[in-house]
Amino acid sequence: MATDVHRPVTTPAVNAPTGSAPFAVRVDGLTRSFDGRAVIDRLHLDVKPGEFVALLGRSGCGKSTLLRILAGLDRDIEGTVLVPRRKAVAFQSPRLMPWKRVWRNVLLGLPGKPRRDVAEQALTEVGLKHRTDAWPKTLSGGEAQRASLARALVREPDLLLLDEPFGALDALTRIKAQRLVDELWQRRGCAVLLVTHDVEEAVLLADRVLVMDEGVIAYEREIDLDRPRGIADPRFAEIRAELLRRLGVEQPDATQNPSHNVS
Repeated sequence: MATDVHRPVTTPAVNAPTGSAPFAVRVDGLTRSFDGRAVIDRLHLDVKPGEFVALLGRSGCGKSTLLRILAGLDRDIEGTVLVPRRKAVAFQSPRLMPWKRVWRNVLLGLPGKPRRDVAEQALTEVGLKHRTDAWPKTLSGGEAQRASLARALVREPDLLLLDEPFGALDALTRIKAQRLVDELWQRRGCAVLLVTHDVEEAVLLADRVLVMDEGVIAYEREIDLDRPRGIADPRFAEIRAELLRRLGVEQPDATQNPSHNVS
């Protein structure tokens, strides 16, 4: 697997032969500071090829900063970051260009002159083939997010980075989007790092859940539940409760209606 090595920005990229890396992501001693304050503080993280990892944590703990570093969008760092050269990102906002039709948005940023059928194949995979020629402003929120996923998938990533991609969706659309990502991951076999505030979402989707606090990975939990997973499973509830405790969320009693989002 080809890798980029991100050290301080003066260090050049180093390549390794495809298939040689035992990890899709390897982070060692990563530090990122803003105005003298370390938002990420000597962090260590490994993600195996094909592994689905969810990252939880309160707002401001450094989750999105870490994702931006892995995406190569922030290189003002100390430490070592190794990631696949083929990587893609989907954000909470679909970030579609309103003056380009959906299929052209899917191909946006690809090198060369990719053909329309390349976009159509990716749109078919996310169930959006019928909206190929639509303008972004005519899409629903769920459709726009699927278009964003198609734009990520068309890059054939070895690492897919998802920064709260379902956060702006209504509850029913969010469930459908979660199922779609699960299906795409199992079909594609790429490594996935999902940043989310939703504990339930993390347990539903991930092989492993990490809790970030004060710039480091403070806790991790393997999710050894069979797929597809259901929230009615007692073991699911136990894992969810443990993660909430680790996040400092008090558990409601049986008469209350709990929220599983961490702000």
